[in-house]
Parts: sequence; structure tokens; C-alpha cells
Amino acid sequence: MSMTDPIADMLTRIRNANHVFKEKVDVPYSKLKMEIARILSEEGFIKNYKVVEDKGKPSSIRISLKYGDKKERVITNITRTSRSGRRVYSSKSKVPKVIGGLGIAIISTSKGILTDQQARLQGVGGEVLCLVH
Repeated sequence: MSMTDPIADMLTRIRNANHVFKEKVDVPYSKLKMEIARILSEEGFIKNYKVVEDKGKPSSIRISLKYGDKKERVITNITRTSRSGRRVYSSKSKVPKVIGGLGIAIISTSKGILTDQQARLQGVGGEVLCLVH
């Protein structure tokens, strides 16, 4: 299986693990995926994440999923927006709002990987990587 879209692969792994209430899921390491995991953690969608090293090099990111007290899923939906065949960009004035601010959009900007809210505050647009709610 060729990995044409590593971000879509990461989101699919999270979605599948979340669907069967798995505690943890591993995704192959990359700086971009690290940033996405950081945002998911900061925004409270996952418990935490850590880099798993192999021979002193980062090999994967272990993401600890989060559920409510009654096994409610914290992530109800996580979708890839921009993909290799169809890039989705947003100008600073048109940064998407997800369910009226209940969810987040993760955006790759000139100032790094930001949430939709951070992008609005910093007055930047960019590539809309994914939507989470």
C-alpha cells in the first residue's frame, strides 16, 4: 500500500481506534503529525501523545485517546479537508468555523500549524488540513 497521504492515514487510524474504544494508537512519525497531535492534545480531543523512538530516532507517535465517563467519544468526527488531489486553502478572512466553534479546524499557516481560532487571532490563512469535532 503506497502512502500518498500520510495525514489522511493518521486521521483514519485515530478514527478507527476511536470507533472501537482503543486506549492508544500508533502512527508513523513526522513533524507535521507531531504538530497535529499537539493541537489535538491542547484542544482536549486526546489525552496525550508521545514519540516512540527506535535506535534513537523517532519512529512513531503513540496517541492516547480520550473518552468520557460513560464511554462517550470525545472525537465524534475527524475528517481530512485538503488532500493531494484537492488542496483546500483559506484566506485569513475565510478561516472555517467548525460547528459554531464547538469543533476545530487544523490549518497549516506561515506561522506554523494552528487551530482556526489561533489563525483568526494571528490574522493568517493557510491550508485547511482537517476538521475535528
